[in-house]
Amino acid sequence: MTQVPQYVEGHGLLKGKSVLITAAAGAGIGFSAAKRAAEEGCRALMISDIHPGRLEAAIEKLKAETGLSQVYGQLCDVSDEEQVQSLISAAESALGGVDVLINNAGLGGQKAVVDMTDTEWSRVLDITLTGTFRMTRAMLPHMQSRGRGVIVNNASVLGWRAQKEQAHYAAAKAGVMALTRCSALEAAEYGVRINAVSPSIALHEFLKKASSEELLKQLSSKEAFGRAAEVWEVANVMMFLASDYASYMTGEVVPVSSQRA
Repeated sequence: MTQVPQYVEGHGLLKGKSVLITAAAGAGIGFSAAKRAAEEGCRALMISDIHPGRLEAAIEKLKAETGLSQVYGQLCDVSDEEQVQSLISAAESALGGVDVLINNAGLGGQKAVVDMTDTEWSRVLDITLTGTFRMTRAMLPHMQSRGRGVIVNNASVLGWRAQKEQAHYAAAKAGVMALTRCSALEAAEYGVRINAVSPSIALHEFLKKASSEELLKQLSSKEAFGRAAEVWEVANVMMFLASDYASYMTGEVVPVSSQRA
């Protein structure tokens, strides 16, 4: 197993931009993306989550660790259209227009197809895929009217690869990939870019609760580096896609993976 590389310092990739990130409270990819956005020089940041206490704690932590004063938060369940519209409206107002939207909200779990209920299937699809669609649909009119903006979606290598007891999650993430490609063509006419990252495995507390320790060790051992990604390693690629360095990229799904071929 190779050692985890040193944390990469910010280089001003998002200097002067405003950023909205869903499901960004806690210790996962979303919070890391929020921290990285601040470190990359964003002028203002809004995060959403469904847990009030966790959201407030995340806002205070971001302010303390990054020195960014303009950090805002709003509760939002992306399976609720009214809450999605409210989040977009609040972000547009608080941030003076959203330059970057990162769709991070998603829901996983383990269940064999033969044991999976319609409710279990639909809930994962509704949050992971349809939630990304709702956020994109609500955000695009604002970005398109300004003739600029970037959306970065969080997909997964399971959109391409098979794994037992992941049919619902894999189907949802494959859908996120297709949504990314198709919506990007429509948005390109207005100067708006839409891309996605596709992580393999990034260890964080939520994943540890949702998956067995044995499975996580097994998946990590299959990686070329013999370890899972750090959440900030995924967030780094999100920052690149959100930045002007990726100005000619749209409709792309970028793997953040070290799995052997």
